Amino acid sequence: MSVQRIASRYAKSLISLAREMGKLDRVREDLQAFSKAMKEVRELEQLMKSPIVKADKKMAVVKQGFEQVFDPLTMHFFEVLARKGRESYVPAITAEFEQQYRKIKHISTVLLRSAKPLPDALVQKISEKLKQAGKVEEHVEIEAKTDTSLLGGFVLEFDGTVYDASVRRRLEQLRKAFEDNLYVSKIIAH
Repeated sequence: MSVQRIASRYAKSLISLAREMGKLDRVREDLQAFSKAMKEVRELEQLMKSPIVKADKKMAVVKQGFEQVFDPLTMHFFEVLARKGRESYVPAITAEFEQQYRKIKHISTVLLRSAKPLPDALVQKISEKLKQAGKVEEHVEIEAKTDTSLLGGFVLEFDGTVYDASVRRRLEQLRKAFEDNLYVSKIIAH
C-alpha cells in the first residue's frame, strides 16, 4: 500500500474520532507541534523513521517528551501507530490530517509573492476579492513572500491555480508580442 494511502486512512480515522470527541482543534495543535519538533530536532525525525529502533523505545521517547502536553487522544493515536509499525508515517499522516482538516473547516491557503512587502490592507483586499469571486473557501490564510525577481506586481498561487500579475510576466508578454509581430520583424531585418 502506498504511503499516501496509508496516511490518508490514518488521518481520516483520527479526524473522525477527534470530531466525535470534540477534540479536532486540539489534536491538530498536537500534530502541528509534533511535526515542528521533528523538523527542529533531527534526531526525533530519525528515531521515528528508523527501522532498527523498536516501537516501544520510540513510544518511550514520545511519552517522555510529549505526554504531559498532548491530549490523551493524540498520545493514544501515537501508540496505535507504534503497535501497527506505522510510526515512520507520522509526517505523511500529519500532512494528510492538515489537508483534510482544511477541507472540513473550509480554509484555503494562498501564496502571495510580491516584489516587496505589501501593506496588510492590500493583502486583506486581495483576500476579499478572491472570496467574492468564489475562487477560495470562506476562510483564507495568505502566506506572503517577497520575490524581487518579479520586479513589481504580485503572483497568487492557490488550489493549483497561478494568477500572475507581475511586471516580469508583463515584460515577457511584450517581448513575445514583439517577436511574433511580423511587421516589426521585417523592419528589423532590413
